[in-house]
Amino acid sequence: ESIRAKRVVLDTIESLFSALPDATVVRTELRRLFGWLKKKGVTAVVTGERGNGTLTRQGLEEYVSDCVILLDHRVNDQSSIRRLRIVKYRGSTHGTNEYPFLIDEDGFSILPVTSLGLNHLSSKERISSGIPRLDTMLSGKGYFRGSTVLVSGTAGTGKTSLAAQFVESACKRGERVLYFAFEESPSQFMRNMASIGILLESWVKKGLLHFHATRPTLHGLEHHLTTTIKLIHTIKPHIVILDPIDAFVMGGNQTEVKIMLLRLVDYLKTRNITAFFASLTNTGGNQELTDMSISSLIDTWLLLRDIEIGGERNRGLYILKSRGMAHSNQIREFKLTDNGIELLDVYVGPEGVLTGSARLAQEAKNDEEQLLRQQEIERKQFGLELKRAATDAHIVVLQSDFKAEESETLKIIEMEKAKTERFAQVNRKMAKSRKADTTTKNAV
Repeated sequence: ESIRAKRVVLDTIESLFSALPDATVVRTELRRLFGWLKKKGVTAVVTGERGNGTLTRQGLEEYVSDCVILLDHRVNDQSSIRRLRIVKYRGSTHGTNEYPFLIDEDGFSILPVTSLGLNHLSSKERISSGIPRLDTMLSGKGYFRGSTVLVSGTAGTGKTSLAAQFVESACKRGERVLYFAFEESPSQFMRNMASIGILLESWVKKGLLHFHATRPTLHGLEHHLTTTIKLIHTIKPHIVILDPIDAFVMGGNQTEVKIMLLRLVDYLKTRNITAFFASLTNTGGNQELTDMSISSLIDTWLLLRDIEIGGERNRGLYILKSRGMAHSNQIREFKLTDNGIELLDVYVGPEGVLTGSARLAQEAKNDEEQLLRQQEIERKQFGLELKRAATDAHIVVLQSDFKAEESETLKIIEMEKAKTERFAQVNRKMAKSRKADTTTKNAV
């Protein structure tokens, strides 16, 4: 009353009544205290300890309070998780789920499970994957802005390289990228990517590429989620990379990881941020299944797999699904070169899909067969031309002979006509000299 306080904090209520040995007296004084605070119109925040099998020590505080918030601190697999639950809140609707929260240098951070819904807007903008032939396979335009991309495959198939190519393409467009690395340090990651011609150090210096490298076992899932969201708020990236998401399984079970990723994906979609996840699949198993069963959350799924032929191991890529766009169903050979990633056509023949040396040998064989066929065609065409020329020459000779014979025959015909005319004239003269009947033919 002396300072006319509007808010009062009692931390803890047990310390205030610790001198009272009688539990009945404590409960009476608690009612009187809460009633007096409400009468004065003071907002009171009271902290209390949990009892043995009860929500509070005295078992009364939650009934006389208007709002009760329960804080819980758990340790699972050597990782601590703090959770919050609103037990009651008179006169107001409220969430009843458990919400993870984080206490750090910035204070108290919380992300309610029910704060995200399926009401985000979807962008029609397309962004390049950084690989021209992959963009061609994605109807020629690449990924949708704000979509979720998953690349999965066994160890060594090039998942991180594919992510790095996407990062480089985004930085060249002037977009900010936030890369969460759970297996490599930023220095090691950039050194490895430089071996295939992807240089990322300059983008870090320009402030377009930000790394957050940590072991997944260092904190619990909720701590990782809250940290991720805080970094997104701070950096405001256009693209977020998680490499690999399987690392979270080490810090929690698959159900918890799926729930955590679901909340992260929904959060990224509400902010129109493109997400790129890398996932490791087991060798020999069904590679079209992820360990966390998150395929329903993914908009574009790229599958990398090993193709072993002729004693060598090559990489193959195909698009398992890509929502909202026409996409190729063809397998492409995935090759790491000194100038980045290159996608090549595979050879599909009677023996199946051929890659690497087998593809080159088969292509050389096909080229040789094609050359022989072309030579045979040219030989036949040349022979046909010779026959055509000989035929044309023979036709010329025949035409010349015909013209000569025709000329001679015409002369003979003219001579015969002339003889006939002269013979007729002689007959007419003889008939006239004999005074014969002019109508009589062949009169002699």
